[in-house]
Amino acid sequence: MRRSAAERLRRLRWLLTLLFTTINAVGLIVFAVLLVHNDDEQRVTRLDDDLSQVTAVALRLVQYDAGGLLTEVAKDDEANLQCPQFAVLPGGAGSYQGYYSAKECVRVDRAKLVELAKKAAESGRTAIGYVTGTDGGFVRIGVRPFRAKTGQYIGAAVAVSDAEPALAAHKDYLLLVTSGCALLIAAIAAGSYLLAGRAIRPAVLALEQQELLLAETAHDLRTPVAALRALAETALRHPGQDPEVLPRTVHLASRMGGIIDSLLVRARLAAGVDQLAEEPVWLDQLVTTLVEETPADGASVTVTAAPSLVRVDPGLVQRAISNLLDNALRYGRQPDQPAIVHITVANGRVIVADHGPGVDTELAGEVMDRFRSGSGSSGLGLSIVRWVAQAHGGSLAIYNADEGGAIFELVLPVAAHP
Repeated sequence: MRRSAAERLRRLRWLLTLLFTTINAVGLIVFAVLLVHNDDEQRVTRLDDDLSQVTAVALRLVQYDAGGLLTEVAKDDEANLQCPQFAVLPGGAGSYQGYYSAKECVRVDRAKLVELAKKAAESGRTAIGYVTGTDGGFVRIGVRPFRAKTGQYIGAAVAVSDAEPALAAHKDYLLLVTSGCALLIAAIAAGSYLLAGRAIRPAVLALEQQELLLAETAHDLRTPVAALRALAETALRHPGQDPEVLPRTVHLASRMGGIIDSLLVRARLAAGVDQLAEEPVWLDQLVTTLVEETPADGASVTVTAAPSLVRVDPGLVQRAISNLLDNALRYGRQPDQPAIVHITVANGRVIVADHGPGVDTELAGEVMDRFRSGSGSSGLGLSIVRWVAQAHGGSLAIYNADEGGAIFELVLPVAAHP
């Protein structure tokens, strides 16, 4: 099913929202990844700096001579009782008894520490990395080899730090950045949707007005065109026999021109280009003339009118009342029976009552919406009436009579008598 231009513009709103949100989301995600990576590096760097300082202190406190390690200074130093913990272990050409600091900050397999010290002494390189502690948590270890006076590597200082607090803090930071990124993306999506809607709203309104104008034109011209066709057919069948044909034809053509002018005024008013051309109008005379000019097609139409002066745009009000009358003639009848319509005019009110099936009270509001009605019609006629009433500061009410039939009450502002 082919979509209207207005519907395609609404789809464009979603596409613009998706495009703008995607572009910003990609940028935010890249930025979030950089933030998380930088946080991880900073936390690891702080751990490694602490480990490097501890290994340096350990090598300074624990001395080596031909007899082995000298640990007296280390035992009395405060570093011996602080975290990260450390150990000086043999490796390479060393064969002495290793030394472990007094405080055990994190439990780790000592055999694993000895193995790391041997590898560092054999390679002569400082090593750093993660190992698993005896409790299953992650431990950060720094290993620095050292030499004897002969120049040979004889062991390494090993510093051990619990990495779990830093990892937990990094996970919290990751959750914070992820949540913030998700909220920002949601906010960007909502803002994009609003901005896209505001950007295309004028185009959507213009297209809707164009489509509505075309639909209203077809709706309002249907009755006079049908009457004009009937006159033309009569003139063809009986040429020259009815002197009223030509004047009625001219009048219908003029009425059609008035309808078109009213539609254009309606469009310009809705677009905010023009304002209502209000003037004092005798509502009773306008309704009586309109009823006389509307073909009844066998229907019974009566008017009870009292002088009523209103200040309105005559073209638009005539069109609204014509729609009410046309609606009553079309749908205000019983099956296989001619329509019976009575119109009452007084105090700025036009009440059109018919003897049809009435209106479902639950659908009373819907039948006044565009393109919806309770009788299978386009629904434009009553929506136009309501728009005209509201444009003048009036109203349109729909209800059912106790004895059956629908009643439409159009209320317009009363003007002061001159």
